[in-house]
Order: sequence, then C-alpha cells, then structure tokens
Amino acid sequence: MTERRILLAASVALLAAPALPGRAQAQPATAPVAQAPGFYRYKVGGWTITVVNDGFNRVPVPTYLTNAPVDQLRAVMAESFMPGDTIMVPFNITFAQKDAAFVAFDAGNGVTAANATNGRMIANMAAAGIDPAAITHVIHSHFHGDHINGLLDAQGGRAFPNAEIIVPAAEWAWWTEASNESRSPERQRPAFTNTPRRFTPYQGRVRQLANGAEAIPGITAIAAYGHTPGMTIFRVADGAEQLLVLADVLNRPEIMMRRPGWHFIGDFDAEMAVTTRRRVLDMAATDRARVTGYHYVFPANGYVARHNVGGEQGYAFVPAEWSSAV
Repeated sequence: MTERRILLAASVALLAAPALPGRAQAQPATAPVAQAPGFYRYKVGGWTITVVNDGFNRVPVPTYLTNAPVDQLRAVMAESFMPGDTIMVPFNITFAQKDAAFVAFDAGNGVTAANATNGRMIANMAAAGIDPAAITHVIHSHFHGDHINGLLDAQGGRAFPNAEIIVPAAEWAWWTEASNESRSPERQRPAFTNTPRRFTPYQGRVRQLANGAEAIPGITAIAAYGHTPGMTIFRVADGAEQLLVLADVLNRPEIMMRRPGWHFIGDFDAEMAVTTRRRVLDMAATDRARVTGYHYVFPANGYVARHNVGGEQGYAFVPAEWSSAV
C-alpha cells in the first residue's frame, strides 16, 4: 500500500502543478493508459480475502436480455449511469486464505483464451503477491469458459500445479455426459469439448462435491442451479462472519438485482435462474452477509439490500466501505 500512496501522491502533485511559462501544454494521450494492479483485500473472520481482476468483456445491449424490451433495459442502465450500446461485464476471481488453505474460486479466462480486454488474472495475482503454486484448492462454481479456461498455462499445462480441483458433482455430471449436448442451449454446447480440455491435466486431482457439503473446513457448497445445470455458490464462514461467493447467480447487479425476473442471455435455464436468483438474494439480504460476484464492478465487495421497484421485489447492491488496511 505504501507504493500506491507514493504513486497517488505523485499523480496528485502532477495534476496540481501549474504549467511552466513558455512551454506548450501536453496533448491528451490517444493510447489507453494502464491502470494500477487490480487486487483488493479484506478480512472475513480469520480468512484473508483477495479479489483479483481479470479484465472485462462487452455485451451488446440488444442481446443482453431475452424477455425484456431494450428500452426498459436502457432505462435501468440510465438509472445506474451506464450509458452506451454495450454493457461492460467484468471478471473477478476471489481468493481465500486461512492457515494452510489458499483457495481460488474459479480460474478466470486464462492466457490461452484471453483477448485485448481480459486475461489479466495472472499479472494481477503477481501484483498481489499470490503465487499460483501456492494455491491449495481451486473451487469451481460452474464450467463456462471464463471460469475454467484459466486452469491451463500458456503451454497447456496446470496453471495451479499443486492445487486440488473441487467441482460441483451436478455440474461435472452434466458436462461430462455427451448425450446432454443435444439438450443444452446451442451457445453453451462448446463446454462439452472445453471441459475435458481444461480438466484433463488435473487427472487424479479432481474431487466432486455434493450440495451442502464442505469443500474444506469453513467453505460450504450451496446449490444455485439455472445459470448452468449444476452451478454452485459458496459460503465462506468463520465464527459470526461470512462471505457468499455468488459466482454467476446474476450478471451486473445494477441491472439484475433491480430486476431479478429478467432473463440474462447467458443463463442455461432462465426460469430456474430467476427462482435461484430470488432465493439467493433474499438469503443474502436476510442474513446481512457480505457478498462478492464474478461479474460485479471491481472490487466486487458489498451487501444486498431489498429495494422494491414498481411494486416488484427487487434488490440493490451496496458496496462495502473501503479500507486501506487488512
């Protein structure tokens, strides 16, 4: 944090400094400016949580939903200061460390599937001081590519060489059974070939996890089916403190929390996803639990509050207070 404060102070000083007389003013840069490393830490009981950003993609507004008019979507976007013809979809990987356990929840886009705006996880892990070889467990919520592609390094080997891979049993059963391909939405069918590609290097290290079971002490699986047939979220707990790792129960909270009944284009079973979304959001609001989501704006750290909209039960994401110390 000291280095960040020095850089911030230097930046402020440069902005505040008056122009030297007789010298032409610098023109605005046309090339994108690299941001500071994307990681953020906080505590949940004895767990140290680190959120690492993996970049973002953009989804065209007209294709984002399947059951709502585009003008309604744009209206909700405007309420949240989200203008434009595309919706920025961030990627955030959550790490949890306690005693000898060092857990990654999902694996990001990875270097083999990165594009110009994503695939930042490994670089941001390095900035955060996280060595992939130190990860003891990679716990997966589901098998979409942006969650499992990062299991492989640039050579096609194990990106997390010493980790046990923990997967929801229901998710594993669906995507490893070829006969399910014809019963899956066409846009999700590539997972049937991508799944074995990503997990094969970990043969003998993959453990299936039942709904309600502990992945490791303090981390419990909660079924959240709909986005995929076996998607699972996780409760990280220590004493009275808890964090719900919500994965893809919803996409951008500024949209999908406000209108939990809307159908996101990426959901496998839209109606089931809505039922799950309402149940999970109600649980998070009732328990006043801290939450993190894979596609929330970084650092994806906050709470869920009930927020009625036009007589419909909706919710709102409330960012947690920022802290400079862990």
